[in-house]
Parts: sequence; C-alpha cells; structure tokens
Amino acid sequence: MQFKDIIGHSEIKKQLIEEVNEGRIPNTQLFQGPTGAGAFPLALAYAQYINCSNKKSTDSCGKCLSCKQTSKLIYPDLHFSFPITTKKAKNKHYICDDFLPEWRRLVTNQSYFNFDHWLETIDAQNSQPIIYISESTELIKKLSLKSSQGGYKVVIIWLPEKMNLECANGLLKLLEEPPTQTVFLLVSEDSENIIPTIISRSQPRYIPALPDSEISTALREKYNILPQESDKIAHLAQGNFIKALESIHLNKEKQHYFELFVSLMRLSYLRNIKEMKAWSENVAEMGRERQKSFLNYCQHMVRESFIHNIGHSELNYMTQTEEAFAKNFAPYINESNVFEMMNQLSEASKHIEQNVNAKMVFFDFSLKTIVLIKP
Repeated sequence: MQFKDIIGHSEIKKQLIEEVNEGRIPNTQLFQGPTGAGAFPLALAYAQYINCSNKKSTDSCGKCLSCKQTSKLIYPDLHFSFPITTKKAKNKHYICDDFLPEWRRLVTNQSYFNFDHWLETIDAQNSQPIIYISESTELIKKLSLKSSQGGYKVVIIWLPEKMNLECANGLLKLLEEPPTQTVFLLVSEDSENIIPTIISRSQPRYIPALPDSEISTALREKYNILPQESDKIAHLAQGNFIKALESIHLNKEKQHYFELFVSLMRLSYLRNIKEMKAWSENVAEMGRERQKSFLNYCQHMVRESFIHNIGHSELNYMTQTEEAFAKNFAPYINESNVFEMMNQLSEASKHIEQNVNAKMVFFDFSLKTIVLIKP
C-alpha cells in the first residue's frame, strides 16, 4: 500500500513522511476516525514507508523487497492484531496468526473495508470477534526478538476497542516502553471504547471524514463514474468511501439488509402475523453483530424515507435501489410515527446488545410496526 493509493488526506500524508525522514517516529500512535475515512490504509502505507529501502520524498518506492512483501502482508517485521473468534483456537490460545490467510485475502483485495466485511470473511456467524489476552502474550514474544530485516518492527492493531480488558492491560507496559525501533499503530473507529490508559500512552492522529470532492474525484478516476453520478454518490457517502463503493452497487450484506427491511414493511402492511413470525426467526439466526448492523440499517431507511417524504431530496442519502423503494414507502413514514419508529429500533438494538432473546426482540418490533405504519 502506497500513499498514492489513498484518497485525500494530503496534509496527514505529508506529516507522516516528514516524521519518518526527520527520525522522529512516535512509538505508539492512534489513528482514529470514522469508518471509510481511510485510517487503516494510511497506517498500512505509513508502515510500508517506514521500512522502504528506497524512499522517495512523497512515497515509498513500491519496488524494493520490503515494499513488495508489505504489499502482500508478508513482511517479517510487520505484525497485525485484529478481532477474531474462537473457532480456530488451540488449547484456548486465541491468536490472530490463525486468521492471517483470511486477513491477507481481505486486505489485499479491498484496502477500504469495515467490521462487517471482516465478519463475513471469517464467517463469524453468532460469534462476537474480540482481541484476546493470548494476543498480548503473542505480541510480547514476537517483539522480544530482533528485527529480522534490520529496520523497524511495526505492529498494526486494527480496532483496539475490541480488545478485552485483560489483553488491553497486558499490552500497557509494552506500549509505554516498547522495544528499540518498534512502532505501534492503533487504528480505531470508536476510540471512546478504548481504555484511558492506552489512550494516554498513544499519540493521537485524527483522520477526518473525506470531503465530497475527494470521493467524487476518486470515483471518476478509479471507477470511471460520470461526473454527475460521482457527485451524487459522494454526497450519499457522507465522507465514507466504503459507503460510496456500496452506493455503486449494494454489496451482498447491504442487499440482504435491504431485502429484510422491505419484507418486514410489506408483511406489516399486510398484517401477516404468521410470516412475520417466520421473518423474526430468520433474523434471529444472524449473529449479534449482524443483527445490530441490520437495526442500524433500518434506522437509516426510516430516516431517509422521512426526509424523502417531506421533499428535501438534497438531504437524502440513499442508493438508487433504496430510493426506488422509498418513492412508494416514504408516505408511510411521517411526523406522527417517525420518532416512535426510531425509538423502537434503538430499544431493539439495546436489547440485542444485552443478549435478550433475538426472536422475541424482532417479533415484538415487527408487531409494533403494524401499528406504526398503518395508513
């Protein structure tokens, strides 16, 4: 991954390059920003630049052995930690190396990705991936060894907010006093859920959402999208390049959420209790993280349908597929029910988080929907 492959953030790139060339690389850094802003690609390009043997003034060379190995995620002194499930565990030893093939496949195929993409890649199902204490022990062991290439050892921890407390505490001393020529790059989308002691040991780097103009330009140059359409997609994305890519075509996950939402609204309109019960059982089979994502998607569709209904199209953020459905559905979302609908979705999400029986949660919500969207 090179800096030239990353959308926008020219000032941040410049700052990262200057720090490397001036020999003042902070030991522990926290790249934090919203999903789709590019925090992870920036961290990866930075790691490649640090160990590039033929650095340019604006980027890594992309051709030396270090760059080639980093681009394939096989550079010996580049280590990754990320949320995992327990399905590959050996003697309750839950380490990220067991999932490296899946990780490499995801990252090399799409450098802009989110937690849902990772869940799908590892087929998490009902599991809730986290970073376990075994990983902190594994990192301490790896970093106790000398650099095999004579350069920096770089550790990228993706979503440190997913570390369990034991793992976070196990890494504290290592982050505070890392071995010589060792750099930790923590990449977070929810830094408020990282324990304060780790925050205090990290130099923050805020990666803001991308401007519409940057996203629009990238869509035109990388995907040959016409200017008018690329501007519209960039507006829909709200600074999230992943969302922009999904706006071109709904991805598999979002398509599934869309179909589930449409199905529920139609069944609720028809008062088909039997099918609504079957619908609830179907959704209950999804993992908890996917159920929460689906409820977030439902909130998105309710909000966008309401805005569509009151005639403020410039404020709408829907794909063409969603907008086509909203044209007929929007009249059923209005001032009399939109707030209660959003409240019920928030309540359902809270119950899922608390491990309440998912069948009951979704069936209860579907029954309430009957009343809420009545003509």
